Amino acid sequence: MITKIQRRNKIKARIRGKISGTAQRPRMTVFRSNKQIYVQLIDDLAGVTLCATSSKGIEEGTKCEIAAKVGENIAKKALEAGISEVVFDRNGYLFHGRVKSLADAARNGGLKF
Repeated sequence: MITKIQRRNKIKARIRGKISGTAQRPRMTVFRSNKQIYVQLIDDLAGVTLCATSSKGIEEGTKCEIAAKVGENIAKKALEAGISEVVFDRNGYLFHGRVKSLADAARNGGLKF
């Protein structure tokens, strides 16, 4: 019997085998802990994080509302850095709840993926 973490790692490896980020179209990866949510834009060819943000410091609202604010923040930072298109990496998490809120808010903020 595989654990939840092992299952997520299998899904994560399968996703990462198919997608990769470049300087023009970086990979937008999400990490979700029990209390916080983190997102970063990564250029896999150079091995560099271009910009990142998290929910630390944002305390008002539900977890989904906080994730939406993080999505807006990353969209604003990406547009300031000259990035308009990204490849979304859900990092093995299901695409609902906080992950979906973050993605929808980033799309509404101007990112295309």
